[in-house]
Amino acid sequence: MGEDDRLAERAINTIRTLAMDAVQKANSGHPGLPMGAAPMAYVLWQQFLRHNPKNPQWPNRDRFVLSAGHGSMLIYALLHLTGYDLPLNELIHFRQWGSRTPGHPENHLTPGVETTTGPLGQGAANAVGMALAGAFLAEHYNRPGHEIVDHDVYALVSDGDLMEGVASEAVALAGHWGLDRLVFLYDDNEITLDGKASMTLSEDMAARFAAQGWHTLTVRDGNDLTELSSAIRAARDHRGQPTLICIRTIIGFGSPNKAGTSVAHGSPLGEEEVRLTKAALGWPTEEPFYIPGDVLEHYREAIQAGNQAEQDWQQLFAHYQAKYPDLAEQWQAGQAGQLPADWDAEFPIFPEGTQIATRNALGEILNAIAPRIPTMIGGDADLAGSTKTLIQNAPHTDAGVAAARNVRFGVREHGMGAIVNGLALTRGITRPFSATFLQFSDYMRAAIRLGSLMEIPALYIFSHDSIGLGEDGPTHQPVEHVMSLRLIPQLYVFRPADGNEVAAAFRTIFGLAGPAALITTRQNLPTLPNPERVHDGAKRGGYILAGDDSLPDVILLASGSEVSLAYEAYLVLTEQGISSRVVSLPCWELFDEQEEAYRQHVLPHSCQKRVSIEAGVTMGWQRYIGTRGIALGVDRFGASAPYQTIYKEYGLTAEAVLQAAKRLLD
Repeated sequence: MGEDDRLAERAINTIRTLAMDAVQKANSGHPGLPMGAAPMAYVLWQQFLRHNPKNPQWPNRDRFVLSAGHGSMLIYALLHLTGYDLPLNELIHFRQWGSRTPGHPENHLTPGVETTTGPLGQGAANAVGMALAGAFLAEHYNRPGHEIVDHDVYALVSDGDLMEGVASEAVALAGHWGLDRLVFLYDDNEITLDGKASMTLSEDMAARFAAQGWHTLTVRDGNDLTELSSAIRAARDHRGQPTLICIRTIIGFGSPNKAGTSVAHGSPLGEEEVRLTKAALGWPTEEPFYIPGDVLEHYREAIQAGNQAEQDWQQLFAHYQAKYPDLAEQWQAGQAGQLPADWDAEFPIFPEGTQIATRNALGEILNAIAPRIPTMIGGDADLAGSTKTLIQNAPHTDAGVAAARNVRFGVREHGMGAIVNGLALTRGITRPFSATFLQFSDYMRAAIRLGSLMEIPALYIFSHDSIGLGEDGPTHQPVEHVMSLRLIPQLYVFRPADGNEVAAAFRTIFGLAGPAALITTRQNLPTLPNPERVHDGAKRGGYILAGDDSLPDVILLASGSEVSLAYEAYLVLTEQGISSRVVSLPCWELFDEQEEAYRQHVLPHSCQKRVSIEAGVTMGWQRYIGTRGIALGVDRFGASAPYQTIYKEYGLTAEAVLQAAKRLLD
């Protein structure tokens, strides 16, 4: 063994021992994956991954996604060793309060972590989204001899990742699109948390991926650096398909008593086993978190290499800027998250008295925006005709076609949500969106939750929002879903009442740093009076739609399609000489962020007689109507009938609002 080989072996064992020590000190974690996968990670990061530790946001960096996020110490070790802003002390405080090394990687917390992973399959699907973003940006910006977008995406995936349906959905799409510059390194260690993978997994993974349009390679010995290097190089250079590399590894490699067993998966090895493992690896046994000086120097070569790679790219961009100044300006604005100055100049205004479904209003607004924001892309779960989210006069993804604005996801809601998250994690892609029926938000909830945790600028559009769906019946009527989405922290949920509230929602959403859900109706709704008041008020999440500033006798609150019912009741109360107020609450989260004086103005504490109406479960409305108010809603499943009939039978009418108000006033 030559000196280079010995250095590589020590560099790999440094990853293994750092992982063992951190997990042991925390008395919590997953040492097995980092110990088994260290060689493939070493080869990838040392020989292939283009990245700059001193600028983790360099636009043309290669992306590395640790989809098997339970093995987080693998990436933390790599980030520290290669010179990212992650001091050794952060590794020593792995999984502890206030550290930047949480149990599973979080992109907003740790420099160099591309996406938050842990829920299995999500990272794999995010990686597909990142590769899709790269393909689209390359198509949009690159010019012959001036390829400013040419990065690769690598994801380390596990058995558990590839068992999850979300990964299967994303894998199928990547193969169908022929999405190259995407490489999955499959840690094929034959072990899951509960035991041997063969208990639940017997498929030929390479054959499965090949059937889905992937190029496949196999590395039979995950410790063979030459074989690993050859496979990764072949995968990187392959075009026209994504590539899966099946790499046979040994979980917990080096542990005399636990290697190759499920015991090494999710528990500390134990102090004695750590000592025995270090001895077996030829490592100092009494010095935790030991990093040989020559190993650190070897890894830190990434700093100079990364700086040089970025400088070369900056020089390329300077030539690009000189030749294509308009495109360069657009690129820089996109990287800064800036919208064109006139992006909303063509927003339609919906006149009072007209009738329009909010899904149709959304379609008009989306297509007013799209020509002005050419890097806004998104798609639907085979429902474009229903969600109205098709960008007109724009290409569609198809077999062998990935770089298109209209992303055709097929009936794959979960994969769609996670892929859109990957798009949103790529600077330069503007507010990517997904679209499906609200009922099917259940299928993509895990992706929405992670998008919210990461606070990324994704837009999740849902149409057919309530029992207003009508004849399709209770299987498709999402009575609990709006409230369920409101439970997700850091997600802004908009349920607009008419086309002008949809427009206000769009203007607001495009100014948010984080994600939003925009929920629309199938049925036509009357356009509310005073469009200017609607626009201004909806941007604050809640506002007084009708009623003067004097203290009312009763307040009527609603969102979405039921605001017009509250308004009808208000008109009758006004005719009868009863002072009332209609409050539209299109976005609870936004309204709750307003200053106390404004919220008190809209919902004065001195008026506790309040009625809410929403075509969904009533749980949650108590925060606005208090213990004395009346909540009208749907606390059971829906029914199959024309929607007008269901509304009447379920007591969601202007007359029901009127009677509830009068009960409070008696």
